[in-house]
Amino acid sequence: MIRHILLIKFIESATEDQINHVKALFLDIPNKIDGVVAVEWGENDSDENLNKGCTHAVLMTFANQAGREQYLPHPDHEKLKDDFVPLIEDITVFDYSL
Repeated sequence: MIRHILLIKFIESATEDQINHVKALFLDIPNKIDGVVAVEWGENDSDENLNKGCTHAVLMTFANQAGREQYLPHPDHEKLKDDFVPLIEDITVFDYSL
């Protein structure tokens, strides 16, 4: 299994509706792309103030390397990026294998 973590800082002008739309697109990915086992979405609620401006996180689980390789160029991932990327001020992406 591979975990794919996104730590997201949205642009100041991103609306709640836009963010919710992106959330829905992410959460629907396991239904559209084989090899994506699960997607979680969360908002920062840490009291430590170490989030460096990131307000949201996405945790994706791929079944294996082939699942990740299928996801990256997939048309549904590209559509998600079309809606998501213009709303990002900053992002950290981190993958690790289990």
